[in-house]
Amino acid sequence: MDWHFDTELHADLFGVFREREENLMKLRKKNLLVVSVMLFALFFGAGNLIFPPFLGQNAGANTLPAMVGFLVTAVILPVLGVVVVARFDGLEKLGRQVGKRFALVFAVLIYLSIGPGLGIPRAASVPFEMAVAPYLPENSNAALWMAAYSLVFFLVALWLCLNPGKLVDRIGRGLTPVLLVLLTLLFACFLFRGETQVAPPQESYAHAPLLKGFTEGYNTMDTIAALNFGLVISTTLGSFGLEQKRDKMRYTVRAGLLAGTILALVYAMLSYMGMCSSGVYEIQENGAWTLRCIVYQVFGSIGAVLLAAIFTLACLTTCVGLINSISQYFSMLFQKVSYRAWVYIITFFSFLVCNLGLSMILSISIPVLNAIYPVAIVLILLGLSHDLWKNNRFAYPMTVAGTAVVSVLFALGEAGVPLGGVNTLLHGLPMYKLGFGWVSVAAAMLLLSLAVNALCRGCKSEQTVINPGGE
Repeated sequence: MDWHFDTELHADLFGVFREREENLMKLRKKNLLVVSVMLFALFFGAGNLIFPPFLGQNAGANTLPAMVGFLVTAVILPVLGVVVVARFDGLEKLGRQVGKRFALVFAVLIYLSIGPGLGIPRAASVPFEMAVAPYLPENSNAALWMAAYSLVFFLVALWLCLNPGKLVDRIGRGLTPVLLVLLTLLFACFLFRGETQVAPPQESYAHAPLLKGFTEGYNTMDTIAALNFGLVISTTLGSFGLEQKRDKMRYTVRAGLLAGTILALVYAMLSYMGMCSSGVYEIQENGAWTLRCIVYQVFGSIGAVLLAAIFTLACLTTCVGLINSISQYFSMLFQKVSYRAWVYIITFFSFLVCNLGLSMILSISIPVLNAIYPVAIVLILLGLSHDLWKNNRFAYPMTVAGTAVVSVLFALGEAGVPLGGVNTLLHGLPMYKLGFGWVSVAAAMLLLSLAVNALCRGCKSEQTVINPGGE
């Protein structure tokens, strides 16, 4: 009887193992590419579309080093962010390494800034401002047209988000392939028909173009967006039957690498077109206008339709991902309010903010990003190297605190807030003028945390020796 029981037990275990392997094989063969494309789509929004060509036009002959720096903050760090969040099972658990209060405040701040406060309204207003507004009839009510366009835009986003289980099919298999085809078509036509002339770099890119490109990558908001999307990817992989954390991590890394590769290729195409156009057009107001000039040159007036389609698809997919991830988070944080209710709330609020206008949204976003981004970068790097600091309870709090102080003060200074003598002190930090003053402070605080931790351990050991019985 014992032998019979063991046989049945082994058969059950073998069946479970075989089912798991079949799920993994299914994901590997059919769904990994789709998940990767979906992750790309979640990242690729308004900023991703307009900043690379603008970088190329301004950097001119220095586009290559500038793009290398840009790829660090717009591709590498976002992919690492997705992996780290998946490793810690959510942004809040990662933030708890600093402290419970910080975890809650930082998570809420991230979700609000990348979501209804800045990210989603920006993504919705950019396609209208750059692909619709220039072609409206004269003397038309732009505000009324904006309200109508954004209403339709957010209704579509709402419909896509109300059934999160179908996001993979609707975005990964539907919208994004169309977007990639349109971008590839634009690039191919530019290679054969575009007028090209590379100009010398503008002053901002003449010196240290790599560092300038690094900070320009902030504008994509992808690194802080990655802190949102990590949970979306983990949930999606779970829907394919991946329950083991090891399996989720493995496929999260693979999906991230593939999505990052697609992002890098698209950025290379867009920046190349901007670079080759740097000597053809005068410096434009922003990357959207640069792209408009390129599209008009290649396709003429009909290019407006192509541009509108590219902008709308890119921004729609990002909005859907942001609404979905933020709604998931707040439904877990406030369990009395359902996911569907949060989808409605966030979509409606984003609609209202969107209609304030792109200029106002952009004026607010820059100082906010300058304050948040360095903290997000440090948190991701600490999370990646967590095994080195897991026995050092001071590493996360001290390093993040030092980074936050410097980045917030830098953001306030850039926004024109008078800081008095503090400003003079801050300018003494290495690379502070370039926006990297936080780097030296973060490194110093990390080293200091090692010393404090060693000192505390030494004191504890002495107390144990002096009073071994605990009396």
